[in-house]
Amino acid sequence: MKTIIHVNQHNIKRNAKNGTKDPVLTCKTYKSNEYCNQVDILDKNGKIVAKVIYSPDKPLKCGARVWIETENDIEIY
Repeated sequence: MKTIIHVNQHNIKRNAKNGTKDPVLTCKTYKSNEYCNQVDILDKNGKIVAKVIYSPDKPLKCGARVWIETENDIEIY
């Protein structure tokens, strides 16, 4: 089943302004929408291959509050 992970910039900005921690990620399928602040992306064997992380309290040095982490090789286009 196809899943789309959507980052809601409006929630990120509202959380920063109001000091709240509302979910900023939406995992969308044809069946449902799930709201969260972290998503683990799994391979077919259930091993975590990447993470989408929202961390407003500990942003990256560049200031990013949402990012993707993986230990796997990537291809750049």
